[in-house]
Amino acid sequence: MPPRESVKIVGTADDYELRDFLTRADQPYEWFDGSSGQPLLAEHGVDDRSLPVVIVDGDVVLVRPTLDDVADALGVRYAPSRSAYDVVVVGAGPAGLAAAVYAASDGLTVAVAERNAPGGQAGATSQVENYFGIDPLGPPMTGARLARIGGRQAETFGAELLILRGAVAGRQRDDGCHEVELSTGETLRARAVIVASGVEWRRLDVAGVDELLGHGIFFGAGRSEAPLLEGRDVVVVGAGNSAGQAALNLAQRAQHVTMLCRGPTLAASLSAYLVDRIAAHPRIEVRMRSQVTAVAGNGRLEAVTVNDEEVLPVDAMFLTLGGVPRTEWAAKQHLLTDSAGYFLTGHDLLADERFAALWPVERPPHELEASVPGIFVAGDVRHGSTKRVAGAVGEGAMAVALVSRYLAALG
Repeated sequence: MPPRESVKIVGTADDYELRDFLTRADQPYEWFDGSSGQPLLAEHGVDDRSLPVVIVDGDVVLVRPTLDDVADALGVRYAPSRSAYDVVVVGAGPAGLAAAVYAASDGLTVAVAERNAPGGQAGATSQVENYFGIDPLGPPMTGARLARIGGRQAETFGAELLILRGAVAGRQRDDGCHEVELSTGETLRARAVIVASGVEWRRLDVAGVDELLGHGIFFGAGRSEAPLLEGRDVVVVGAGNSAGQAALNLAQRAQHVTMLCRGPTLAASLSAYLVDRIAAHPRIEVRMRSQVTAVAGNGRLEAVTVNDEEVLPVDAMFLTLGGVPRTEWAAKQHLLTDSAGYFLTGHDLLADERFAALWPVERPPHELEASVPGIFVAGDVRHGSTKRVAGAVGEGAMAVALVSRYLAALG
């Protein structure tokens, strides 16, 4: 479904979750704070003590809505149309969306369970540039926009994209079929499962950070927050491509952006084109061998301490410290992982001493197959993945080919 023509929000700086969801969903919106939004509130007869208020297409007024309420008003949230599918895909990042496109276009019935809006970590990226086929002379392609296009493709072929319905548990039935339980209580049955649950941002282990999340401390590239930081001072923690993209995005609005990086050089972890742009940007300062060791703020971030020495007054901090695999939903499935929690598949399973006792069939696992037959893994959550959008899309397509082989053998 295309974006709604008009979405207006009157809220406060603390309504981060709402801004982030709309940004990830590639839904344009106008933001008003409590004072600038007074005429809009008066027009719709809403008290300013009822923030946030979301107005869709001028006539749907949502007062203090949940994300489910907003998604329903936008027409992007659906219940599954059936209880059984050929394939259930867990996660709607690049790998999951690619799997949905290829599986549905091959004629398989497909449901994609996604805990938030589509896109995964890539969905928060301010600009996708080094992915094959992106026109360097065209308008900038955000990760959210790329995910929306992928989701629309999948739906055009008949896949069901179930946003705000994440997988919370799974099991294999006695007949070999699989069940995936959703956060909304539904249980989906599938002949095969493709796990593309991706990763979530790694947290910063510093006292006070968790209390200030969403109140000056954020994960990712800051696309939803950049417009609120005009003329402010911000910090980006990290040295990978996500950190580089975040710094460049924020520097379009912020007065000063400080990148804090643990290592000795950006070149070891950042693409060369980003290194060059950051070095040339007058509002970005890079500090190597630097770590945040303390944060301070009364309800909202006000300062960070670097290396236990220097205190930097800041208005916001963005954490881009890599990912932690989202595998908790499969804890009871006996899916083998490496020491960092990433799912083992294919030949990596054969090298694991635990595998032989768990594998119930005579054939070896397919290349992207996990330690339970019929469950395949694609993208960042898989051990050995490239952590690139192109790699995730390729694995999503490959997983569908292997699923087809698996289902053909079942008859």
